[in-house]
Amino acid sequence: MNANHLLVTGGAGFIGANLVRYLRREHPQTRVSVVDKLTYAGNRRYLEELIARHEVPLIVADIADREAMEGLFARSDFDGVIHLAAESHVDRSIRGPADFVQTNVVGSFVLLESARRAWEERGIRGRFLHVSTDEVYGSLGPRGAFSERTPYDPSSPYSATKASSDHLARAYHRTYGMDVVITNCSNNFGPFQYPEKLIPVIIRRLRDGQEVPVYGDGRHVRDWLFVEDHCRALSMAFAQGESGRSYNVGAHNEWTNLDLVYALGDLVDRRMGRPAGTARQMVSFVQDRPGHDRRYAIDATRIRSELGWEPRWSFEEALAHTVDWYLRHMERIWPGGGGLSAGRRV
Repeated sequence: MNANHLLVTGGAGFIGANLVRYLRREHPQTRVSVVDKLTYAGNRRYLEELIARHEVPLIVADIADREAMEGLFARSDFDGVIHLAAESHVDRSIRGPADFVQTNVVGSFVLLESARRAWEERGIRGRFLHVSTDEVYGSLGPRGAFSERTPYDPSSPYSATKASSDHLARAYHRTYGMDVVITNCSNNFGPFQYPEKLIPVIIRRLRDGQEVPVYGDGRHVRDWLFVEDHCRALSMAFAQGESGRSYNVGAHNEWTNLDLVYALGDLVDRRMGRPAGTARQMVSFVQDRPGHDRRYAIDATRIRSELGWEPRWSFEEALAHTVDWYLRHMERIWPGGGGLSAGRRV
């Protein structure tokens, strides 16, 4: 890790908290600070022991607050940023896109500009890793995969705002010579994910014997990446990635939503000692959501060949680990379900 003091934005969120834990474990010589607005998806409990041991300071602030970010960079000696803070839920972006524009577009601009000015004043070349999503590429047909050369074609306010922030990050490299690297990842899963997201929703509803409403015919395909493997990819991209380059991160685990629900149901049935097939009877089908991309798949050739990254977890092992984690921790981390809506669809 080629940074002395790293700022992780959104570090109290799902991927951010897993990344901070990974960095403290694998790169203890690197100081890590977290900035997080602590909205519904950010949770101090994700980092509670690191905060209690004074290993990771948590700065509660909005990345779109220019005065706050400029002040933070002025009084800190950050020489690297891993930018994960984002509004990321497609359904929420359809209901209220303004928050997505403010955080994902304005917030990313404020961070890029604050980092650029601070590093220019200090005469250093800091590195800015901008973490994005495969959803910027739009939807795929039954074959093919997104590569770094795939044109952007976002379908939702969420993916459109992430595409905008990607373009800003790339422009700061080209215009100002800023040391920027971009990653675009497939769907993540694992511990600490907010319980409105697909896999925690399924696990909780199956555990509680509730109906699992599935959008459309359930045949929408997603490429699933275990968060621990993603964290290692981010660390490698920050340390070894070529400036101005983007790297797609995916584990080539394509599953339809329906097959994923069935796989999770089989695991939950076994863990709870229920007859095989019990959970499969809980599935129902509901009207599809607007602009629902049919298929995502990632071509991760570049990060594998240039940086030597490979996923270490098999999908089956990671999924079982995830189910076990949620069955043990869900109520402690999100008392009462974290505000989970009973009407959430998958």
